[in-house]
Amino acid sequence: KLPLTVEEILNFGEGNRELFIKSSTYSIIPITVAEMGLTISWIFSSDPKSISFSVVYQESEDTPLDQCKVLIPMTRCNSHKETIRGQVKVRNSGIYTLIFDNTFSRFISKRVFYHLTIERPVIYDGSDFP
Repeated sequence: KLPLTVEEILNFGEGNRELFIKSSTYSIIPITVAEMGLTISWIFSSDPKSISFSVVYQESEDTPLDQCKVLIPMTRCNSHKETIRGQVKVRNSGIYTLIFDNTFSRFISKRVFYHLTIERPVIYDGSDFP
């Protein structure tokens, strides 16, 4: 479990981060978001083989698992062959959790190289109009 805040992601820089996911386990990256309208984007690849990926939304840490919303269902990604990109728009404050799942692999541990970005919406206020 690797909890992150919006500010920490904004300060990520350009480099990739790495997760080591043992066989038959999974890793989660919970991102706590207070402001709406943001876009959380990710890019990841895995080595040596595929990884499953999902995004789940939770109102708060106290929200029971059966009340969490699955934003992106668990999907097996050929991220060892191509880079996977995606994004989710923040419609409600809460915890957006990225799940990298290797439970289907009984013997092979994986390395996931990922990069996260947060974009704030550009709000045009007309101030540059003559």
